[in-house]
This record gives sequence, structure tokens and C-alpha cells, in this order.
Amino acid sequence: MNLAPGKGRDMQFISISRRRTDRFTDAEFAPHIEAERQRVRELYKDGVLRAIWVRKDIPGAVMLLECADESQARAAIDSLPLARRDMLEVQLVPLSGYPAFFPIE
Repeated sequence: MNLAPGKGRDMQFISISRRRTDRFTDAEFAPHIEAERQRVRELYKDGVLRAIWVRKDIPGAVMLLECADESQARAAIDSLPLARRDMLEVQLVPLSGYPAFFPIE
């Protein structure tokens, strides 16, 4: 199995999100949480979402995504119910392999 980026596999991205608690109350988030969880499970099942963590500093999450390109990664994030309702602030960071582990070609 070749794990080097750009060698027959999708790109990886980190999505760092925070809930916009300054604009929305817990009561406004509540009706959408189960749909958010369901969509996260679908993205995981489809192989787009590789891992997810809950942030301990503020309400939000960090996700590791594998997609063909940045537009597909953005589309995956935009498909989340909270993102569709502008209830999340999201930073998307493209990643590449650490050079010490992969030869430069």
C-alpha cells in the first residue's frame, strides 16, 4: 500500500470548526444535532471522513477528510446540517505528507 500523497490516493484535509455560539443559542442548535450526527456517519461510511474529534476548548470538531480535491472537501463540509444553516465557522486546511517519511521525486 502506497501512502505517499499524490500516488493514487485522495488528498487529505483537516477541518477545524467551531459552533457559532455567539449567534445561536443551544436551543437553536438542538433540533439539528441528530441530523448532523447522521450526516457525519454517512461521510464516514463513504470513506470521506477518516476521523473526527470533539474540541475540548470550545464547542466544535476537528475532522480528517480524504477527498479528490479541495472542492470535494468543501462540499462534504457544506453538506453538514449545521454548516448549511451557517451555524459553524469552518477552517479547511490541505495537508501533504511529511517530507521525512516520503522521498522527494
